[in-house]
Amino acid sequence: MVNSIKKLKLRNGYEIPCIGFGTYGMKNEEVVVRAIKTAFDMGYRHIDTASAYQNEKSIGRAIAEYNIDREEIFITSKVWASERGYEKTLESFKNSIKNLGLDYIDMYLINWPASYNRFDNWEEINLDTWKALVELYKMGKIKAIGVSNFRQSHLESLMKTEIKPMVNQIEFNLGNKHMKTIDYCKNNDILVEAWSPLGKSRILKNELLLSLAKKYKKSPAQLCLRWCLQNEVIPLPKSVSPSRIKENINIFDFEISKEDMTTINGMPSFGWSGLDPDEVNF
Repeated sequence: MVNSIKKLKLRNGYEIPCIGFGTYGMKNEEVVVRAIKTAFDMGYRHIDTASAYQNEKSIGRAIAEYNIDREEIFITSKVWASERGYEKTLESFKNSIKNLGLDYIDMYLINWPASYNRFDNWEEINLDTWKALVELYKMGKIKAIGVSNFRQSHLESLMKTEIKPMVNQIEFNLGNKHMKTIDYCKNNDILVEAWSPLGKSRILKNELLLSLAKKYKKSPAQLCLRWCLQNEVIPLPKSVSPSRIKENINIFDFEISKEDMTTINGMPSFGWSGLDPDEVNF
């Protein structure tokens, strides 16, 4: 299974597995440790967390107990909204790397942009936060840096800096495609990751999706994850169920036809979280 996980190159040449394991909402230590170990068993090598998830220590414990080579895994964490700014970001990173028990973090992201909705100096805040990430990157504490939930308006100022964002992790699923952001990122060599790639539960009950899943002899969830891959987006599915963890990574033995991709891409958006980067209150 591990050998079947393709790796993609970021703009700096660093490689990232094309599917990851999301951990948002997982807080119980034993549940987290069990889920991470199961994910490793099933072939995942890309684990996504954040300071706001409050599970970095548990993930660090799972890594230590699994006794896996550090170079074999790709770990992402993020700086939360309340930790924005140069000094606070440095402190947040210090806490994250300590909690994870690692010497370096493969990728570190700004979790959400400061937006004009809440801050008059929102661009300055984002740039100060980015300055800290760049410094940590140059020190070798982080192998790749990027952002999460940034749209073009938030990205433009960062694209003028010395080290440009390598990744943008956004909500991307059939309920929330945001192709304008996807296109902007692709045109600027920013790899896109998808949080909540399966969207709301009603997406998986969609009749068209069910019929296509039946055609490919896969589950609707597997079809959604494969759809992400074929849109050149890295999906980050999450689950604590061993059967679902296994199902979610078993997506490399089929390919959605161009015709069916066009059909799925043309479906109207529905069932998304409703979290707008310019309207959230954090």
